[in-house]
Amino acid sequence: MSEIYTMPGHLIRRLQQISISVFSDRMRALGHDLTAPQFATLAVLARAPGIDQATLAGMIAHDRPTIGGVVERLEAKGLVTRHQNEKDRRAKVLALTDEGAALFQHLLPYVRDIQPDILPGLTESERTEFIRLAAKVAEAGNASARAPLVSKPAHDAT
Repeated sequence: MSEIYTMPGHLIRRLQQISISVFSDRMRALGHDLTAPQFATLAVLARAPGIDQATLAGMIAHDRPTIGGVVERLEAKGLVTRHQNEKDRRAKVLALTDEGAALFQHLLPYVRDIQPDILPGLTESERTEFIRLAAKVAEAGNASARAPLVSKPAHDAT
């Protein structure tokens, strides 16, 4: 067996491929054209309406240009609204539409149900341990990321 197959970077990339494939297949089976970053956007906006795109990018650890495209696609689908911030005219304030909120609530149980499918071959206790370790590594390496996770808005968005 080649050494590459035991290198963390290679394994993480493969796990990302599996995760995206499982998520995409399940969304298609449910009749929805929604990506994992789009779902993450809906999830964040469901709990933090009125944030701007830069804050959203930090809260789901995506770079700003990528988030711009994600938001544009969600807006085109009628799931998100984007308005100019009254306090900072350069910023766009985001919120879910009623349709976006309903879709998020509808899909959330399905997304929860597919999590074991993203980690096939692991028992429930192994999945719990994997998630604990993955979260520990992600937190420890957050500052090294091109798009670090910022779990809370830097300012009050309302």
